[in-house]
Amino acid sequence: MLKTVSYYTEMTAINAIRTKVFQEEQGVDPKLEFDGRDETADHLLAYLDNQPVGTARIRYLDGQTAKIERLAVLPPARGRGIGKQLMAQAIAVAAQKDVKQVVVYAQEYVKELYLQLGFVQEGGIFDEAGIPHVKMRKV
Repeated sequence: MLKTVSYYTEMTAINAIRTKVFQEEQGVDPKLEFDGRDETADHLLAYLDNQPVGTARIRYLDGQTAKIERLAVLPPARGRGIGKQLMAQAIAVAAQKDVKQVVVYAQEYVKELYLQLGFVQEGGIFDEAGIPHVKMRKV
């Protein structure tokens, strides 16, 4: 089950998932992960057995473009399509706000997920938080 949630009411669950995935697993600096932009973004939570297991946020860069970020799924819930469901729902939420395009900075090793969802890679690999990423766009 997926829900669009308020960061203020679901901050504990969102931050716990992101801390586990990005800081503990991938070694991302907390200052990079928690960048002060959560309060103005839309957030999604994915649930499995009534427990929050995945999250993503949607930031609106301008009237035309949304950026989907911080897609994270806890290890025990991986391999069930939850990440793909979160992305599809995030795209749908952004579309309801009449944006024309969605951008992601995908970790290079999972770019196939974004290709399946209709994203196109723009440019080469770049480093973000010590992890190889690619910029991808879906119009």
